Amino acid sequence: MAESLLSVDLDELERVAQFVHATVPPTPQYAWPKLRRRAGCTVWVKHENQTPTGAFKVRGGLVYLDRLMRAQPEVQGIISATRGNHGQSIAFAAARAGVAATIYVPQGNSPDQNSAMSTFGATVVEFGRDFDVARHEAQRVAAERGLHFVPSFHRDLVLGVATYALELFRAVADLDTVYVSVGMGSGICGLILVRDLLGLKTEIVGVSASKAPATSRSFAAGRPIATDTALTFADGIATREPNAAAIEAICKGAARIVEVSEDEIADAMRSYFDDVHQIAEGAGAAPLAALLQERQRMASRNVAVILSGGNIERARMLQVLAGHTPVVADQQGRYAAGRLLNTGMHNWADHELLECGGVNWLRP
Repeated sequence: MAESLLSVDLDELERVAQFVHATVPPTPQYAWPKLRRRAGCTVWVKHENQTPTGAFKVRGGLVYLDRLMRAQPEVQGIISATRGNHGQSIAFAAARAGVAATIYVPQGNSPDQNSAMSTFGATVVEFGRDFDVARHEAQRVAAERGLHFVPSFHRDLVLGVATYALELFRAVADLDTVYVSVGMGSGICGLILVRDLLGLKTEIVGVSASKAPATSRSFAAGRPIATDTALTFADGIATREPNAAAIEAICKGAARIVEVSEDEIADAMRSYFDDVHQIAEGAGAAPLAALLQERQRMASRNVAVILSGGNIERARMLQVLAGHTPVVADQQGRYAAGRLLNTGMHNWADHELLECGGVNWLRP
């Protein structure tokens, strides 16, 4: 996979960009003055929260489905797994291609993401404790029913999302550093690919949640390292099992991986709202959190952050805006972030404890 990515030339990427832009216009990148004051450097925000699905993934879904249907027009249905943005991308593209889509999500997944995928026409199935368990089940069902399984990392997905990197690097000259969240790796690999194709020296910095450190541990080890849990409220980076090809490309092309805490992510979400009046989901805000963590290192530099998505339900966003950090629990009731509140309830499995405006409740 890493080798085939390196074989991409600019002509192919230009053709992919033309195809993507027929459906998804280029998103803006703005250098916001208040963020400059907060971060101590020029901060360009790439607004991937302003796509038809509210996230960058839609670019890859369009390319993957188009190439799949050209190569295998007999495909009767597709299946994939997601926490939301990848699933929205596949559901959106499948609807345009006229093929049925089934999307597996973990139990207790965001109702907002689930309803968005179903509104695009996909069948949404909740299964398992987290994304990786849902993914394994989707793969099993695909084999059992003869459906095409759409992975979370693939050359065509990377080429699609790389179009945002092409837009950014051509719009903003002399970027010193770009910060980008890393889930399964398509976003950061797209940036690395375009940076290298254009012959730029910009350093690419990946961002992981400290409560979901599989990518950062893999980068440090130079090989995929899986973790037992991924207890972050930033759904887009809540992954436990890295893709080997993605890790290889990241190890070759990224400058470093920065881990950010749950509190830092929540603070960055509030910074986006206060400084630029934008809604950022957890994974979308994590790059800004990493920049703020490295504020001294980035002083007076020309920096970009990828606001990869804005898909977050109202209850959770209100909780963040009220000054709280969302709490995520595993099925044994162990908590990753925030305060554990005494509600008198004892069955924590598959629940998320919410605190918003002084009201505490468990959401199944």
